[in-house]
Amino acid sequence: TEEAPTPSTTATTNQPWDSTMSQSQFMERDTVLVLSDSDIVTGSASKKSSHVFDPSQPRGILHRAFSVFLFDASTSELLLQKRASTKITFPNVWTNTCCSHPLHGMEKDEVDGPDDVKDGSVGGVKNAAVRKLEHELGIPMGELKMMEKEFKFLTRVHYWAADTVTHGEKSPWGEHEIDYMLFVTIPSKSKLTLNPHPDEVDDVSWVTQSQLLEMFDDDTLLFSPWFRLIAKKWMIGNKTNNIDENDDIGGITGTQNSVDGWWDDLDRTMDTNDFCDYETIHRFDPPDVHLGGAGDAGPLFDGPM
Repeated sequence: TEEAPTPSTTATTNQPWDSTMSQSQFMERDTVLVLSDSDIVTGSASKKSSHVFDPSQPRGILHRAFSVFLFDASTSELLLQKRASTKITFPNVWTNTCCSHPLHGMEKDEVDGPDDVKDGSVGGVKNAAVRKLEHELGIPMGELKMMEKEFKFLTRVHYWAADTVTHGEKSPWGEHEIDYMLFVTIPSKSKLTLNPHPDEVDDVSWVTQSQLLEMFDDDTLLFSPWFRLIAKKWMIGNKTNNIDENDDIGGITGTQNSVDGWWDDLDRTMDTNDFCDYETIHRFDPPDVHLGGAGDAGPLFDGPM
């Protein structure tokens, strides 16, 4: 197995984080949490260097991420965003509400340790989620402070993907993350203020499960590989949507995790720990279309979903 160069073990503190920076400035200055395969923080790297795929690090550098899924509790609709065309990695793709990274050196600590994961608190990841929901979607801090109390941490996913759809089969960019799943509900989308940042988000849409499945079937739409993976594996139950366990959703095949998905009963997901798994780090290779990249990376685990 190819090994990436050893990243810096110094958690550098950047200048105060500034939401007005450009995409290239964020890539150079944001300092992500470099991880071991067991999700222990081992050092730091710039966002840019961690996402570079090349022969010396065929899958980039493994780092921590989070994915927020925001729902309207009155309709069970999920808020999607379309990543801006100016994004360096995975532009123009539809994905979940917000995906980003906790960082070193933030005023509100974004670094979680094993005990934070074990008890499900993950305050650092939640601090990062609040920061990025304000930055990407323009949700006012007053609304976010209320929302923050409702974040539900469900589990972790270790995945990687070369951005071959955007940059070709020798793409120099990709993702390699241990991703923390965060669900949150609001009483009604009519109470939510959205003002998306044009450098981050090109569009937003509230969708039901059936509408999302129709979008997956639309070959004119692009989706982030991590969102497809999570939707297929956990969010959408195979009974609710008549999905056969061997169905192919958006190019990802495999066995559905359970009859009931996280999205099928939001009250159960948010109010119980029935779907919480803080011990397992679920690991998946990408679909074939996202293998390769500039480092010619092949499967790392047991294959795609």
